[in-house]
Amino acid sequence: MVVDLALLCDYNVITMRASIIQIGNSRGIRIPKVILEECGLENDVEIKVTPSGLKITPVKEQQRKVSETLALSQQVLAREWDTPEEDAAWANL
Repeated sequence: MVVDLALLCDYNVITMRASIIQIGNSRGIRIPKVILEECGLENDVEIKVTPSGLKITPVKEQQRKVSETLALSQQVLAREWDTPEEDAAWANL
């Protein structure tokens, strides 16, 4: 017997309405503490636009490390590759 672990949920399904409010120069919604705790949302989240609306998921520590490493790598590569010598080497290609 195979059980799909994604179907085994230990959370309550909470549905509520919220108003979009002004937050500085942006707009947003207030998410009640109980929902934040239920979903495991703490500091960083990923917001994805889907055909049915927005999907908000917590950013895992590993995802943060990969994105920080990528950003640092891009900075280093830009510094190393953005030189007259590199421009000359690639000019004839």
